[in-house]
Amino acid sequence: MAGNTYGTIFKLSTFGESHGVAIGGVIDGCPAGIAINLEEIQNELNRRKPGQSAIVTQRKEPDTVEFYSGIFEGVTTGTPIGFAIHNTNQKSHDYTHIKDSYRPSHADYVYDQKYGFRDYRGGGRSSARETASRVVAGAIAKQFVSAIKINAYVSQVGTLKLDKNYQDLDFSLTESNPVRCPDPATAAKMEDYIKDIRKEGDTIGGIVTCVIQNVPIGLGEPVFNKLHAELGKAMLSINAVKGFEYGSGFDGVTKKGSDHNDQYNPDGTTKTNYSGGIQGGISNGMDIYFNVAFKPVATVIQPYETIDKEGNMIKTQGKGRHDPCVVPRAVPIVEAMAAIVLADFTLLNRTIKL
Repeated sequence: MAGNTYGTIFKLSTFGESHGVAIGGVIDGCPAGIAINLEEIQNELNRRKPGQSAIVTQRKEPDTVEFYSGIFEGVTTGTPIGFAIHNTNQKSHDYTHIKDSYRPSHADYVYDQKYGFRDYRGGGRSSARETASRVVAGAIAKQFVSAIKINAYVSQVGTLKLDKNYQDLDFSLTESNPVRCPDPATAAKMEDYIKDIRKEGDTIGGIVTCVIQNVPIGLGEPVFNKLHAELGKAMLSINAVKGFEYGSGFDGVTKKGSDHNDQYNPDGTTKTNYSGGIQGGISNGMDIYFNVAFKPVATVIQPYETIDKEGNMIKTQGKGRHDPCVVPRAVPIVEAMAAIVLADFTLLNRTIKL
């Protein structure tokens, strides 16, 4: 299997399966001399880990990260940073009923067709549990680009939408509720809705919005490695993501060019920011903001029809511990992938001029 590494200079390679012994990764290209707060890394993992509230999967995993190399006395050494997160609460028997069949809208069928083999325990390598390794790398990247502020939050669950501009929100409230929506009134409605969906044995999708502030001018490489293109690739690599838009996004098509253009101020900032902080694939110093759309989790705890390995139609039912809505736990993953992209481009910028 190829495609387990992301990045050009700041690189992350991940390994492991949902119900294997451990998941983990190796970070290559992280500069030496960066003071690392291990508690902050664990805090980021705690935001993503299962079992943290009544509206997420009840799998109980401490998600404690262990570092094996690359950090000495709290400082990066410049060598590869190796780490692992051991799985402690596997219930592989929850998946024996799909050993010889395929769950609709999962990777089961295509994995089997591509590799001639699949780990059916929780989806194996295709499980979103792999994203814990990204959160570790993202937490280190955040500490490397600490002047840049990255804040993601849930802005929509199903049809319930937070109709406020990010500039009117208090990001310190994002962690005050299990939905991770910085508007308490909207968060309460979203939480009740997710609980109702769970009782039905169903799932629902949503949107995570991310805002990146204090970005220096000049991150991003024109043509194929545009900053927004890499952010899009990073977000679309996250499990269950179905869409990415930045700046004015799809709504921008409704405006005339004369209205959509971001007019300059004398200091080089712009009066508006429909560009989403990126022009020509390069950061312009304004806030970068984007939306990431997540589909409803494919596993529903309801009877359904599917096919087995012989192509026979069979009836079965979803089992196990699953998120009724993935977006609350996706918030730190979105932030992590954004941080990795920014760390990589920051290092690339060091190679282009004296």
